[in-house]
Amino acid sequence: MGHSNTLTELMLSIATGEVRVVDLTQPLEPKTPVLQLPAEFAQATPFEIGTLSEYDDRGPAWYWNWFKCSEHTGTHFDAPIHWVTGKDHENNATDTIPVENFIGPACVLDAAAEATADPDFLVTIDYIKAWEEKHGRIPARSWVLFRTDWSKRTDPEAYLNMHDDGAHTPGWAPDTIPFLAEERDILGVGVETVGTDAGQAGTFDPAYPCHTLMHGANKYGLASLTNLDQLPPTGAIVIAPPLKIVRGSGSPLRVLALAPAK
Repeated sequence: MGHSNTLTELMLSIATGEVRVVDLTQPLEPKTPVLQLPAEFAQATPFEIGTLSEYDDRGPAWYWNWFKCSEHTGTHFDAPIHWVTGKDHENNATDTIPVENFIGPACVLDAAAEATADPDFLVTIDYIKAWEEKHGRIPARSWVLFRTDWSKRTDPEAYLNMHDDGAHTPGWAPDTIPFLAEERDILGVGVETVGTDAGQAGTFDPAYPCHTLMHGANKYGLASLTNLDQLPPTGAIVIAPPLKIVRGSGSPLRVLALAPAK
């Protein structure tokens, strides 16, 4: 009976606005920016959409579309199987990850000012410990969300921020990832940039530490989030289930947060 009352109270709180539902998802359309890899590698398939029928001879009473994209397009989920370090874990794909792992409390690191001043800004262990001094220890099974306001860059070129030496976007210092995955035992991280690693992460040791170490620890990633400025540092809940693609390495998804009224 107690559990039933809790769920009823939650629904009433949402209906009355005491609990806000915040959409952390970018629109998915053909102009949605996708990750750009070095030319020698296979590239992400941009989002494509076409009409099957729209109340016409192809279907007089219905409208529907087809679409095509890579699993890692727009706001998307990274599963452990996405990276070679996570390929041997059990239940490491979008269809086998335990569903309770898609829901967890949000810890929001607000580095918008730092990322504005330095597009290559990296979250360090010291940065996280300073955050914990103010907001408390990051609890196990949390989503750690990295606010940079990068999603406010509506021009795709500014969003990807590509230069002759590659992308310049904020991310994580290499030793931060095992700290979060092992010492804090989080579910995963979420970022506003096109991928979970910094733009220059290919030059780090190890290369692409968020992918290499987070998925190696059987943890998850969320990329291309938005509206993190609408969440408090703590107190929100993230709901982020990917599509149930068989042996999927990830998928576009609709990420929602439940947050207290402002």
